[in-house]
Amino acid sequence: MLLPRFAPPRSFHAELKRRTAEYFTTTGKAQTGNSSLLGKALLLVGSMIALYVHLVFFTPPTGWALAECVLMGTVLALIGFNVMHDGAHGSFSRHNWLNKTAAFTLNVFGGSSYMWDAKHNTVHHMYTNIDGVDDDLDIRPWMRLTPEQPRHRAHRFQHLYFGFFYCLLFISWVLFTDYQKYFSRRIGSVALKPMSTNDHLIFWGFKVLNLGLYVALPIYMVGWAGWLVGFLVAGAVAGFVLSIVFQLAHTVEQAAFPVPHETTRKMEDDWAIHQLRTTANFATDNRLISWLVGGLNFQVEHHLFPKISHVHYPKLSKIIRATCEEFGLPYQEYPKMRYAVASHVAFLRQMGRA
Repeated sequence: MLLPRFAPPRSFHAELKRRTAEYFTTTGKAQTGNSSLLGKALLLVGSMIALYVHLVFFTPPTGWALAECVLMGTVLALIGFNVMHDGAHGSFSRHNWLNKTAAFTLNVFGGSSYMWDAKHNTVHHMYTNIDGVDDDLDIRPWMRLTPEQPRHRAHRFQHLYFGFFYCLLFISWVLFTDYQKYFSRRIGSVALKPMSTNDHLIFWGFKVLNLGLYVALPIYMVGWAGWLVGFLVAGAVAGFVLSIVFQLAHTVEQAAFPVPHETTRKMEDDWAIHQLRTTANFATDNRLISWLVGGLNFQVEHHLFPKISHVHYPKLSKIIRATCEEFGLPYQEYPKMRYAVASHVAFLRQMGRA
């Protein structure tokens, strides 16, 4: 399948890049993360290590252990938002080794930074919300996330059962989908670029490490039943938190799902305007949410400038919003997170019944 082709860049994108560059030149700030981001990363990673050590080696009582597993799943997701995500985009630090280290937290938790780079950085950021290309939209046959996808009778209830499949995201990611991509050599319909020998070694080396850290050692220390319950609880919490935050950016009522021309595969808009139409922010005035989700509530800013760290998004949002208003372009945002969640549920209901 030919990949979609965007229209030539318009003056909006050039002006937006000029104003953004001017902001960093005027303030003298680097586009990467700062000391506060590094401090947050150390706090989150340290918390994850402490929870793991306490659960595996000190075996707390059942009720306490379950609470710690819930917390561990939450912290895992927060590391994904705040550390891995920026590192994978090369925006965590001005030092490349720190970016690679931050990105490799995903490998330690059982995922593959190589597959994430292809799936997220390349495919999703380039072809956002284009059905058949953006692999983030493919939860078939269990859910229908675009008007182009086939509708089954069970989809009428997807706004009620979506939480179950969101809870499975991380577990299936670690145990199934990475391997599916590895052996099929594809991210959905997009061919995966050839892996080097080092890429293969890293993929399998960390997969083995993950099985040792999160399966073999816990089973040895706490037993089969204790491990299984803890693994499922932590994985379900991580999966749900990761899913709901990323879904609020693109699968809501305001977001568009543009379709390329059937024969030429050309898109109506250029890439930047496409990002505006397919992406929405939420709760950008809430500092706690912004801190927790690593600025991923500023999805418009992130999709337009993925190589700029999320610590700068609150300032960039003012520039982008003003530029959109001048050019008569949409700047989509939900003022509260609960409004975005409600819109996502309404969207799922609409996709299930349309």
